[in-house]
Amino acid sequence: MTGHVETALQRETWARKGRGPLYLQLREHIAEAIRSGRLQPGDALPSERDLADLSGMSRITVRKAVQDLVREGLVVQRQGSGTSVSPLLNKVEQSLTRLTSFSEDMALRGKTVRTQWLERGLYTPDLNETVTLGLKPHSQVARISRLRIADDQPLAIERAAISTDHLPDPEKIGTSLYAHLDSRGFRPVRAIQRITAVNLSPGDANLLDMEPGAAGLNIERISYLAEGQVVEFTQSKYRGDAYEFVAELEIPRGPK
Repeated sequence: MTGHVETALQRETWARKGRGPLYLQLREHIAEAIRSGRLQPGDALPSERDLADLSGMSRITVRKAVQDLVREGLVVQRQGSGTSVSPLLNKVEQSLTRLTSFSEDMALRGKTVRTQWLERGLYTPDLNETVTLGLKPHSQVARISRLRIADDQPLAIERAAISTDHLPDPEKIGTSLYAHLDSRGFRPVRAIQRITAVNLSPGDANLLDMEPGAAGLNIERISYLAEGQVVEFTQSKYRGDAYEFVAELEIPRGPK
């Protein structure tokens, strides 16, 4: 344990009467120390035993505070190497008013994009895909699942379903689905997108280099062609610590 970390976590620096349970005070103190830079990315936190000694709390109570920080994405726990402050991520600011591809977004930010294919092919659609895409009986659906990586940092898992009328050849997609659809005359022009908070499953967390249960964003998008036909149904998981979604809102004029 390094000196500045031990100093930052001494009980007398954060424990105050009347400010709620000690484990919540400890959690908020560590979170504030990370956000303010007093604890730096990569700094190793004390073991549960040492934290218990510093705080005067039981190891079970300390573990609860640390697990909360893991779920918030502020610290990471790795088998055999203990707990440390999460690597610093430059958050991606994503507009909610423009429909762009991941590749386009990252290119605008000067990031190097890489895709790890998880699934790509033609399949029998499930009921949700059939209804959403308006598929005919006995149709197939093109599914593509990708881990989207920018500057070697995994940011999102995208799972898209598209009618074979629009995408009969998913194996031919390069780095951008929208560019491929555009080349076929099927680029979407508008979309409805729903964003909800989730705790990442063990499988998704592993792909995104996070701990199981960490905070993430579930994004469901239905995209449309100019004539109103659904072209894409996508369900994605994004790192909760890497994205900020921004929308410009118009305030209606009130009575004078």
